[in-house]
Amino acid sequence: MIPMSTLGRPVIQLDAGDPKTFDLNFKGPVAKRSCTDVLCCIIFILCIIGYIILGLLAWVHGDPRRVAYPTDSKGHFCGQKGTPNENKTILFYFNLFSCTSPSVVINLQCPTTQICVSKCPEKFLTYMEIQFTYRTNKNYWTYYSQFCKSTFVKPAKTLTQVLLDDDCPIAIFPSKPFLQRCFPDFSTKNGTLTVGNKTTFEDGSGKTRNAIELRAAANRVNKILDARTIGMKIFEDYATTWYWILLGLIIAMLLSWMFVILLRYIAGLLFWVFMVGVIGIIGYGIGHCYQEYCNLQGQPNSHLTVYDIGIQTDISMYFQLKQTWFTFMVILCLLEVFIILMLIFLRERIRISIALLKEGSKAIGYIPTTLVYPLLTFIFLSICISYWAVIAVYLATSGVPVYKVITPEGQCKHENTTCDPEIFNTTEIAKACPGAQCNFAFYGGKSLYHQYIPTFQIFNLFVFLWLINFVIALGQCALAGAFASYYWALKKPDDIPPYPLFTAFGRAIRYHTGSLAFGSLILASIQIFRIVLEYLDRHLKEAQNNISKFLQCCLKCCFWCLETVVKFLNRNAYIMIAIYGKNFCKSAREAFNLLMRNVLKVAVMDNVTDFVLILGKILVTGCIGVLAFLLFTQRLPTIIEGPTSLNYYWVPLLTVIIGSYLVAHGFFSVYAMCVDTIFICFLEDMERNDGSTERPYYMSQSLLKILNEPSMQTKKP
Repeated sequence: MIPMSTLGRPVIQLDAGDPKTFDLNFKGPVAKRSCTDVLCCIIFILCIIGYIILGLLAWVHGDPRRVAYPTDSKGHFCGQKGTPNENKTILFYFNLFSCTSPSVVINLQCPTTQICVSKCPEKFLTYMEIQFTYRTNKNYWTYYSQFCKSTFVKPAKTLTQVLLDDDCPIAIFPSKPFLQRCFPDFSTKNGTLTVGNKTTFEDGSGKTRNAIELRAAANRVNKILDARTIGMKIFEDYATTWYWILLGLIIAMLLSWMFVILLRYIAGLLFWVFMVGVIGIIGYGIGHCYQEYCNLQGQPNSHLTVYDIGIQTDISMYFQLKQTWFTFMVILCLLEVFIILMLIFLRERIRISIALLKEGSKAIGYIPTTLVYPLLTFIFLSICISYWAVIAVYLATSGVPVYKVITPEGQCKHENTTCDPEIFNTTEIAKACPGAQCNFAFYGGKSLYHQYIPTFQIFNLFVFLWLINFVIALGQCALAGAFASYYWALKKPDDIPPYPLFTAFGRAIRYHTGSLAFGSLILASIQIFRIVLEYLDRHLKEAQNNISKFLQCCLKCCFWCLETVVKFLNRNAYIMIAIYGKNFCKSAREAFNLLMRNVLKVAVMDNVTDFVLILGKILVTGCIGVLAFLLFTQRLPTIIEGPTSLNYYWVPLLTVIIGSYLVAHGFFSVYAMCVDTIFICFLEDMERNDGSTERPYYMSQSLLKILNEPSMQTKKP
């Protein structure tokens, strides 16, 4: 090392060929700073201003009612207040059988008249039957006429004229509203599909139809009709168990908070509790899978495979197969063996991780406000997600109604051309294509704004990703600044500056918005490329050959690896920014060089510490998951009575498990940032100081001893 001097301040250089120098008077995060990456900060602010302007434009042109309300053939909303359709909230299809036309797939519209009605039909009736019974009983016509486009005094028109004018449906069937649309009331009787307790019926044109044909037509209109029952049952389960789900998330929060606090005192003991808990939970899962596998022995159809039954909307069918439980058991066994082997071969490194966790626990103990910061990050992320979703909906509903020519057979040369419904019957298209209709298709326009709506959607997605990554970067930089203040404090906690988290947060916003935006921009660019690749893969899947699929898989893998590496480099760059206040590129370079000079320590600390924290998340999630499983499956009747008569117990169970993991992740992410920051500060301390009287270490003796470094002398007040 070669002593140097800069502006009267003593510095030290590693060697004659290394330009890196150290300020010997360094005593923690630099207080006197200047703005970094100003150009990127300006671009970021301009993008936010443009994002706000885009939101205003979308708000002016968009109309979310187009999503909330169905639209009839004339482009009018069903159920909209202040309109003639205010009390007509349901969409009714005149001839559902015409929805089997191939044009449905092309135009995304059923080539039949659609009107708004107040209720769906409840009986079988045809127009011809109404004409015969009108003289003796006019009540049938009164009921039938509410499904016509306009009111008629009597059914005087012939069937041919009705078909030509398209004033009334030629037949109605028992239906029920689903997604504010009338769909046939299907049911199963003795294994046979029926509609209104009938298997066959007249369609009004002299043909006899069956329920299967009507079902095929309905499926063309709405592919999710098959999920009607399961969707309603899931909603019922959520309505029954919402307070239990909320209670589970609250318990997960308290459990995570308790573990974080206990790590300060008994990190080693808690680690082994984590190990025993995780091994025990996985062992319970193995035992349960084995028990279910044995219970299915001899059961009919339990020997079938997932390939045999195919894709089913009823998830419970998969749990009636021995193959399902055997697969779960094998996966859990492999996971159990993997964890045990990790404990055996990484026992020395685990001891180092526990030491850093204890040091991190002390830091969090002195700065407890850091445990609340994940809540602030959650609020910021919620705002970004909500704003993006609202803009996406308003952009998707921007425009004016666009009408297109639709024919039942799809054989007209004017098919799919735009038209005007007010004058359509007087045009040459109506004469050239008998039976053609001018129906509402979608919302659009020819203005400059409407032409660039796809571009605006891409801009909305990109800025959303940029903001999400910026919020995460801001949290990492603020936490790093607070924990760095703890490490470099001469006398703890007296020398820790007041409100360290608030001070670090203010520094990051005031001086380093540009640097944080720069790192977030790089990450957002990679993520948008990954999204584009996924989009192309889904839309061009059928047209791809094996070579293109292989290349696309390679690109996906490369971009995933690139994103992971950039996240790691950004995280450490933000720590250096919080400490020294330099721009993003210099901080990233210095962080990278520092880590490369200590690559063995990085391999030990980063992976093993993350492993320890992940085990904590698994234990919290597993505890809540087991309790929820026992509660929702009625296996705790003597202790507490849980919800009864659930359709699918796995719906609230998965919700509780995923929610508990997210809650635990928020708390343990603070610890992860704390350990990373202390590790970076430790490496800097080792290079700046040598443990002598002139340059003693800032770290504790226990940390030096655990990390097997020569403990000469630490700095004392």
